Amino acid sequence: MDFLIETAARALAAGDPLGALNQVALRTDAPALALRGIAFAQLGDLPRARALLRSAARAFGPRQAVARARCVVAEAEIALASRDLGHPDKALHTARATLQAHGDVVNAAHAGHLTARRQLLLGRLEDAERTLAGVDPAGLPWASRAIQDLIVAGIALRRQQAAAARTALTRAGKCAERAGISTLMAEVEHAARTLDAPAARRIGHDGECTLSLEEVEALLASGTLIVDACRYAVRDTQATIALAGRPVLFALVRALAQAWPHDVTRDALIVQAFRTRDFDETHRVRLRVEMGRLRTAIRPLAGIHATRHGYTLTPAVARGITVLAPAGDEADPGEGALLAFLADGEGWSSSALGLVLGSSQRTVQRALEVLAEAGKVQAFGQGRARRWMLPPVPGFTTSLLLPVILPGQ
Repeated sequence: MDFLIETAARALAAGDPLGALNQVALRTDAPALALRGIAFAQLGDLPRARALLRSAARAFGPRQAVARARCVVAEAEIALASRDLGHPDKALHTARATLQAHGDVVNAAHAGHLTARRQLLLGRLEDAERTLAGVDPAGLPWASRAIQDLIVAGIALRRQQAAAARTALTRAGKCAERAGISTLMAEVEHAARTLDAPAARRIGHDGECTLSLEEVEALLASGTLIVDACRYAVRDTQATIALAGRPVLFALVRALAQAWPHDVTRDALIVQAFRTRDFDETHRVRLRVEMGRLRTAIRPLAGIHATRHGYTLTPAVARGITVLAPAGDEADPGEGALLAFLADGEGWSSSALGLVLGSSQRTVQRALEVLAEAGKVQAFGQGRARRWMLPPVPGFTTSLLLPVILPGQ
């Protein structure tokens, strides 16, 4: 085996891209191109890394199927890091099958982790779990085990399972320490800090308080009727009623929940739901119509009763009512509707969002750009393929730990 190639490969496996480049920076053979591509990816130059890996894949001969498959896996990881979620799955699945058939268990597992990470990013939690079930971590290096535990923690975070997430992050931290890769250790530490940060706010007529993820999990299991301003839904332990596409109804039920067990005046409801302080009898008629719609929508979980001055909310079974809101600043009602649609984890085009919101595409684009500057949404793709989604939850690793390419394998 070429000594310089082996040295560069070991440097990359240890997270030292500069050390690897010192060995192969001037070489143009296929293994060197692949290693240079991985090094540039770890340094953050993703376009150059992708071009080098494609050149390496073409340069490897027909008898070097494993090396070509590793290039495909590396390119897929670059696509994932750059949020190119349109990258074809078929090529990655084929590469994974090739690696498994030739006994390259480590890089086959790495391909499985990439698939699970993409599924987690898109909110397809069941698919991610099934993918991880096909990856046995027992024989993997410590870095790969850390990645798998980060994905497990990400799934638990999405499901608001704090104990499971903390256990997975503890395992990931121990594996990262044994791997000795500083970027991976920093990734785990960042996820652990985020887990300890305030996750939401609980709001009621008596004020508000911040909640950790453990406290949110306990609240969801307590039997309380929750008006969830994080997911724009009304929920208890038995059922969830989504109101993401009905912002007026959600504004009404939130106002009623925040005042519970007291009522809310009709004038206050008009101001909060219709966003106007100049109202007349037509607004009162509209309020009665919207209240009827809300009463029908949430009937399985709660009832709405008219009082002398307004309306009050009464839980059907739950012991109490509370509002669960994001920990940070909340968007205005228009931005809140956008965030509600993006909360499903899927990538949305601005034209599709405009259609469901009844707004022009340009209006939606301006709102998305404002949210992107605030770090509340992110975009991937270009032109007509551009899609918008919420930032991924912690636990989805962004560190590039690309497969090592060795010649003649």
